[in-house]
Amino acid sequence: MDIRHAVKPADAAYWKNQIRCQAACPVHTDARGYVRAIAEGDFEKAYLIARGPNPLASICGWICGAPCESACRRGEIDQPIAIRALKRAATDRFGPYRADHNGATASQIAPEDHLAYLNENIIDGPCEGPNELIHLVQLAALTKPRPSGPTVAIIGSGPAGLACAHDLALLGMRPTIFEAESIPAGMLYLGVPEYRLPRDLITAEIGVIQALGVEIKCGVEIGKDILLSDLRDQFAAVVVSVGCKRSRGLQIPGSDAAGVIGGVEFLRSIALQAPIPLGEKVVVIGGGNVAYDVSRAVVRQESNDVSRQAMRLPGKREVQIVCLESLEEMPADIVEIREGEEEGVVRKNGWGPVEILTEGGADGSKVIGIRFQRCIRVIDELGKFNPLFDGNDTIDLPADTVILSVGQAADLTFFESGEDGIALTENRQIQWDEKTQMTSGEGVFIAGDVAYGPRLAIHAVASGKKAARGVYEYLTGTHLHEDAVQFHVELPHFHREPDLENRSRTEMPTRSIAERLSNPTATIEIGYTDEQAMAEAGRCLDCGVDTVFNQERCVLCGACTEVCPTACLQLRPIREIKSEEPFVEHDVESHYHVQKNTIIMRDKKAFLTFIPQARIEANEDYALFKDEDVCIRCGKCAQVCPTKTISMSRIEFRDRWTVSP
Repeated sequence: MDIRHAVKPADAAYWKNQIRCQAACPVHTDARGYVRAIAEGDFEKAYLIARGPNPLASICGWICGAPCESACRRGEIDQPIAIRALKRAATDRFGPYRADHNGATASQIAPEDHLAYLNENIIDGPCEGPNELIHLVQLAALTKPRPSGPTVAIIGSGPAGLACAHDLALLGMRPTIFEAESIPAGMLYLGVPEYRLPRDLITAEIGVIQALGVEIKCGVEIGKDILLSDLRDQFAAVVVSVGCKRSRGLQIPGSDAAGVIGGVEFLRSIALQAPIPLGEKVVVIGGGNVAYDVSRAVVRQESNDVSRQAMRLPGKREVQIVCLESLEEMPADIVEIREGEEEGVVRKNGWGPVEILTEGGADGSKVIGIRFQRCIRVIDELGKFNPLFDGNDTIDLPADTVILSVGQAADLTFFESGEDGIALTENRQIQWDEKTQMTSGEGVFIAGDVAYGPRLAIHAVASGKKAARGVYEYLTGTHLHEDAVQFHVELPHFHREPDLENRSRTEMPTRSIAERLSNPTATIEIGYTDEQAMAEAGRCLDCGVDTVFNQERCVLCGACTEVCPTACLQLRPIREIKSEEPFVEHDVESHYHVQKNTIIMRDKKAFLTFIPQARIEANEDYALFKDEDVCIRCGKCAQVCPTKTISMSRIEFRDRWTVSP
């Protein structure tokens, strides 16, 4: 079989993308950096790295969807590093909210004191994205005078609005957040149950942002208490960052009956301590994390004197979650599914709702059940959401309460179509410029879920920070661009933890089922001890470290390929490389004329080490290939290389915003 591998240059972006966790993070947090710091027992350094680009780092340590973990290279071997749990281990010890760990008691740090601590301990990290706290402070000093006059109005105090206000304040502006609810934090407070995120933690994190000079006005509804046009008159710029606080409905018969509730509205009622009355047979429709938040909140709404262990007995509340997807296809995290089942949530996969069954009454129809049809496909051959059903295969489930968790939408009722030049799409979404995040209305910006729909909290943080930069450019008249520096640092004494490749993941300790259900607000996760955190962090492959090859020394002896525990190094015929141009040296630093190109090898990225033309002829045109996906950075190849061709080096880079001349 003729195997041909495509060749492309390994540019600066390639090296950054080797640190997959950081590349996957929307705010480019150096997760590898804080994980390695924890492995060394330096939890304070880990916190400062995690907090650098993320003003809600402590909150994310508890609830982040962790796209970094999905990208983690360790997951190619066994299980990804528990990056989110390790972030919590650092933030719980040095953040504004100090949670229980190693037997300690939770406490809060005064916001002003914590802000002073951050200002005194800003650090330069080895792999910095442009969103770092230190870069924002430096950027503010570049432009003088700072903007004076009206402040910036931000509509919505969720993660996007908070992150935007945080960065604007650092940049010398005076943001004011307007929140319709009686408490700040948006969906962090209203949509995330207390058993997942302590309310004192939310208060502490927001307190630090307020200490920067951010004003938050709660109970102010735009369009009712104050008009958008008034904000535009009173403020130099407006950022719209309202979250998706409305549940999407189902266009099926009976969906307007009494007993049909939106999942977001249900969670909001719990958060505001005004729970909606529920029946004894509750069916939740949906298969995502929000559906499980709803289901598990229903379980906790049982009166405290009822034994949760008896939930499955007749006469006790039954909670079923029904979704289109199979167990393997469900978007909910596996830990949510497992813990939901432990708490009594019954799961039914592969069914789609057809009709909500009702019976009439003097006050209108009420729910008595729901009919489902078999879903035989969720995603079509083009990879699009396009469910296919078998209408002949149906089931009826008895229910007196149906909670819908099939999607969310933003409330834009405060917008009038075309008001003040702000254009809306046909489906009433705001039109905006993805580069600046400004709408068609002069000085009106957009951030978070209202821009792109429901995503993770960390996506909202990234969007809010980007909107802050857009406002900064708009009000100061300056243009920002990224200034990047990248280099390698050789590690002559590189070593790894013993038996690295055989270490298993340390699972997050949790409370017992009885403890969870005896107290509806008791947090489920207990958190790592120092020893557990260090053990888990020690599994990190440290993807910022790379094997560097000096092709002038290599004799193609194959010693490195024999000692490699994952077979990531192979000697392969040069004829397997597909290239339309002759091999040439690429312009890089003089002492790193190695790994110039990448190839696609078995659908994975790999390196090609160039061998001088004379040596190719002498060695029957063989070259050394490296499959980067399975390399564990053990350093054994460097240790056995007889000619010292291979060395271990760490990539470091600084990306920061600077003002164009």
